[in-house]
Amino acid sequence: MSELLKSDVFGSISRVGDTVVREARSARPWARRLALHLMAREHRALTRLALGSGVEGIPRALDFEPGRLTRGWIEGTPMQVAKPRDPAYYRAAARLLRRLHAANVIHNDLAKETNWLVTPDGRPALVDFQLAMTSRLRRVMQDSRRGALARALGHDDLRHLLKHKRSYLPERLTAREKKILATPSLASRAWMASGKQVYLFVTRRILHWRDREGAGDRVA
Repeated sequence: MSELLKSDVFGSISRVGDTVVREARSARPWARRLALHLMAREHRALTRLALGSGVEGIPRALDFEPGRLTRGWIEGTPMQVAKPRDPAYYRAAARLLRRLHAANVIHNDLAKETNWLVTPDGRPALVDFQLAMTSRLRRVMQDSRRGALARALGHDDLRHLLKHKRSYLPERLTAREKKILATPSLASRAWMASGKQVYLFVTRRILHWRDREGAGDRVA
């Protein structure tokens, strides 16, 4: 049985049993090329993270064909609903980010609480890798050093997690975490100064999204 989770200009997202199907073939004609590009980015990131034994808390890519991506379903509640206040959740979330970054994958969309899940046993999970940045495997094998941009974006992945911790568990922020919160990367400052205004115009005026929409695959 198929359950529609979301439908927008980029297509639809449905749950089919223990899988999630992202469908871009139903996207609006003017948005289809971008929808296909974002789907390819997500598939590339999930495929990288599935290498070896995979990463707990990250869905596995199961099938990919033109205009259609199928991945595993992760049972969980969106952060804005669960409102996690257990320090262990944030410690595990930081470890999860380190696993991503060690695989040279940057999520790039963790400011949205819809992309963070709280599983039934209280652990973190991540969804929606459409904006993820993934280094080419050949480059990773030849040079383990990450470039300045990747380090900056990885720093911002962590900052976004700490922003959520500040919202739900501010009394447990450490001095180091407060320092990270106070030092956005150059890429983040440039985004706030210019790119974010364009993003807000497109998402709110054209796509009619709000802060907690457009990124997740859960109806909250």
